[in-house]
Amino acid sequence: MQSAIYNAYFGFSENPFNISPDPEFLYRSSQYEEVLANLIYGVRSRKGFIVLTGEVGTGKTTMLECLRDFLDSMRYEFAFLFNSRLTPDQFFEMVGHDFDLPGNHKSKTEVLFALNELLLQQAERGRTCVLIVDEAHNLEWDVLEEIRLLGNLENRQGKLLQIVLAGQPELDQKLDTPNLRQLKQRIVLRCSLNPLTPDECAAYVETRLARAGRPRQNLFSPEVLEEIYKRSRGIPRVINLICDNLLVTTFAMEQRAATLEMLDEVSQDLRLQWPGSQRTRRGRSRYPDTEEEYPHIALGGD
Repeated sequence: MQSAIYNAYFGFSENPFNISPDPEFLYRSSQYEEVLANLIYGVRSRKGFIVLTGEVGTGKTTMLECLRDFLDSMRYEFAFLFNSRLTPDQFFEMVGHDFDLPGNHKSKTEVLFALNELLLQQAERGRTCVLIVDEAHNLEWDVLEEIRLLGNLENRQGKLLQIVLAGQPELDQKLDTPNLRQLKQRIVLRCSLNPLTPDECAAYVETRLARAGRPRQNLFSPEVLEEIYKRSRGIPRVINLICDNLLVTTFAMEQRAATLEMLDEVSQDLRLQWPGSQRTRRGRSRYPDTEEEYPHIALGGD
């Protein structure tokens, strides 16, 4: 009920700043369009291994959801592993389950036989199969080695299984280690997501508001948007958190637009830190006088 009143107050059809990875709210900047095009190209061209990296909250999982929509539309078989803290046996069990393979999913041998049969059937129909692993920076070395070996499945036309590994920058660091050099050599496409620029931040907010039913953006002044960018450092998920909390405060105070004072309150509630934040709050800050590369806030996964 409260959510319905909140949406009605601002004229929203739905909450514009949910942090769930919804492709319907994708901000189609040149960066996101390029990354999505590369992912689709890599799959359709049977390139084999594709790696997508980006800081926490930059939109990797949203990109993967967009890729899943494309795979569904093309009727490609795919598996999506969202929990990467797996043993090799658990990995093959999840692969068998998500590809809906016949046989005993607890048997690595049966999963491999069934998977190979699926890949060959799809290849005969001119289609490919895709394995997507999110949070891949958490994968153990032995699981990464099993994934590398899956990449050996191919015919004369190309790789039978396209593998997309998505994770934080630690994934790149892990792939650079000497014991994974064989896997690194098989990666033919690398994509990365960077934080938004100030102009992109404003366009991002406007895009989400328009998608939610408010095409005329007058909830955040240019000054407030500038501060939202500074305090989020261009991280989309943090922008969502700030804007959602700002609108809740605006609604609670029965106002029609967010103010810098509201933003200060929200920033303290979210424990945000950004360059210059200690100077502007000196004498009343509860936080250590440090400046981190990204906003200090518990973000979870993508």
